[in-house]
Amino acid sequence: MSNIYQKLYEIENSRTKAALCLVIHTKGSTPRKIGAKMLVLEDGQIYGTIGGGSLEHKVIQDALGIIQSQKAEVFQHALVHDHGMCCGGSVEIFIEPVMNKKALYIFGAGHIGKALANLAHQLDFHVTLIDDRVEQLKDFEDQNFTLIPQHYELAFEKLIFDQDTFIAVMTHDHAFDRAITAYCAQQDFAYLGMIGSLRKMEMAKKIYRTSGQLTEEQISRIDSPMGIPLLAQTPSEIAISILAKLIDVRSRLLGVEEKMLDKFEDKSRERR
Repeated sequence: MSNIYQKLYEIENSRTKAALCLVIHTKGSTPRKIGAKMLVLEDGQIYGTIGGGSLEHKVIQDALGIIQSQKAEVFQHALVHDHGMCCGGSVEIFIEPVMNKKALYIFGAGHIGKALANLAHQLDFHVTLIDDRVEQLKDFEDQNFTLIPQHYELAFEKLIFDQDTFIAVMTHDHAFDRAITAYCAQQDFAYLGMIGSLRKMEMAKKIYRTSGQLTEEQISRIDSPMGIPLLAQTPSEIAISILAKLIDVRSRLLGVEEKMLDKFEDKSRERR
């Protein structure tokens, strides 16, 4: 069973989609009992078993559906009636999607970039730091970060962009920031932010429009000034404001309902 846990850890730290199937209740004669586990990957590959046969085939199909919906669900199976199995019992199986760590690409390992990397890592983002100033990345060597000590144009070739990708642009050069943001705005992503003032963003928008680099829709998806408005001054404080925005976007991707946020606000008011 330790193989499943190892594979689960690997999946959580990768881009692979999967679902975990767990037997939570049995009655009568069943092939496996409470606690039996099986991992189903998006390509149909499995690790572990919940009993084999037609039951397992159906569970795999259910798991593939859960991977698509990203919503956990309990499935009930009467083995004789539903699957023609001679065991005669019944099984309840809980299937939940495996939540991968979201990828966070931080372009620029200056004071704010370093602070954001450390904070985001603690809150389960898979952090990649990109900076061609090799000395800026030394603090992160031998730690669980992906480091790309190269110019951003070379780094692009090593990065995967999809709807789970978070991007924070904060290099030491405004021109670099604009170029990186323009490239990333044309890729798939969950969040794209560029650090800077309102004036910096207005200048960037003007350049994007004049050059025809980006459409109005692409420009509208750029968060800049990035983060949640706070009266922040230090690099760590600014990083916290950015991370708060990333958490908000990630939570919405994971299906946190608006009503849950309303409940949180209600409880906060009660504490006051």
